[in-house]
Amino acid sequence: MYYTFRQFAEMFQITEHTVRYYTDVGLLPCRRDSGNRRIFDEESVHWMQGITYLKRCGASIRDMKEYCRLCRLEESKENLNARYQIILKQRELAYKKAEEAKATAAFMDAKLKHYEDILAGLTPDDTNPGNWTQHTAFCTGKSCE
Repeated sequence: MYYTFRQFAEMFQITEHTVRYYTDVGLLPCRRDSGNRRIFDEESVHWMQGITYLKRCGASIRDMKEYCRLCRLEESKENLNARYQIILKQRELAYKKAEEAKATAAFMDAKLKHYEDILAGLTPDDTNPGNWTQHTAFCTGKSCE
């Protein structure tokens, strides 16, 4: 199955500019039709899935390019180890992002609880920036020590 430029971008919820960039820098393979327009096949889909996950981990374009380059080389122990090291680094970044996301979610949970207490009349409204102190600018009353 082949996908047009627009279909491919929509499939991955990215801009056509991003797809063009990925093909231009050699991250994403594509073919050309008789009108020299880019078309994408299942191989392109698999590459884009990998690129998407690497990007979500925070991989740099340089790291993604190196990983893709290594994937295209002949198999060897050194090549496999180099790809392993890249994936290991990206996994560490992913876990770090996950911890940051958990901390952000916990902060928002505390903020919601604080608003619920205000709405229930259990605590005064200190959410207006004009009423903030240095402490309440980033804290939710009871949730900060």
